[in-house]
Amino acid sequence: MRVVRDVSHALDQVAGSADLLHLHSNGLIVEAAARWALKRRIPYVLTLYGTEIWHYKRRRPIDWFTQAYAGAARVTFYSRFLKEKAEEVGLSRPGLSVVYPPVAERFESRDASTRSEWRRELGIHEPRVILNVKRLHPLAGQADLIEAFALFARDLTDVRLVICGTGALQGELEARVQSLGLAARVTFAGLVPNDVVARYCAIADVFALPSLLEALPTVAVEALASGTPVVSADHPGGVELHELFLGDVAVVPKQNPRALADALRASLAANRRTTPQTAVTLEGLFRSPAVMAAYDAVYSAARSASTVR
Repeated sequence: MRVVRDVSHALDQVAGSADLLHLHSNGLIVEAAARWALKRRIPYVLTLYGTEIWHYKRRRPIDWFTQAYAGAARVTFYSRFLKEKAEEVGLSRPGLSVVYPPVAERFESRDASTRSEWRRELGIHEPRVILNVKRLHPLAGQADLIEAFALFARDLTDVRLVICGTGALQGELEARVQSLGLAARVTFAGLVPNDVVARYCAIADVFALPSLLEALPTVAVEALASGTPVVSADHPGGVELHELFLGDVAVVPKQNPRALADALRASLAANRRTTPQTAVTLEGLFRSPAVMAAYDAVYSAARSASTVR
């Protein structure tokens, strides 16, 4: 209740005269903000990333999420599969749409000389790089990625695995790398700023996304925007990216290190960057102007709907 009071007080200070609220994220803050807006008859747009939908279960007697969802003027989802999942679990309603997450302009394809220079600056001496960027968590699948890398690392000695992120599994993952004799070939870069992530994405030869569950993995789209092909597990986000970007996103069964290893090795052997069509798809769906236009349309519809009511 203290959080609810704090959220309400903050909104009283900054949003009392708002024409529209846009609520992102999940959990109590958004639910409290939705209740605040409903009491004041201020329309709001709700954007969902995945957590509430993948694990949706109607809660009784208090179900603030379902109330916030039902009361929104419009609801947007980070992926088509996430929207379809919401409808599947009984959350079908008017005013649903998909607006993909925006990718910053710093994530762009670079020429060979820039990529070589950045590799040196990042302390990478191997000519080929596999990259993963995620929190070190069981759902992120880095344990499978390390096992997959071990299956071919001794044959391909010119490849480095770079993992960006921190989390509870770091010690366990580092110990596994050590036990496999791969400590000299794997970099745990830790939590790095976005401009450094952009450099890693640009220098990588393939981006690995072995997660068990993703709605729409922005990190993989950032890699694609940097010209780097993706190998993903067959979670909903990976399958959707494959449908959008075709051959630039390979999909393998999740929790299958052998299949992941084969796909990574094939991607390295292909030695290519992403296709021109991927850049076109990015501009049309993921770059900031496209995302801004999509949200402008959602805002207009939300305000029109509230006027009609």
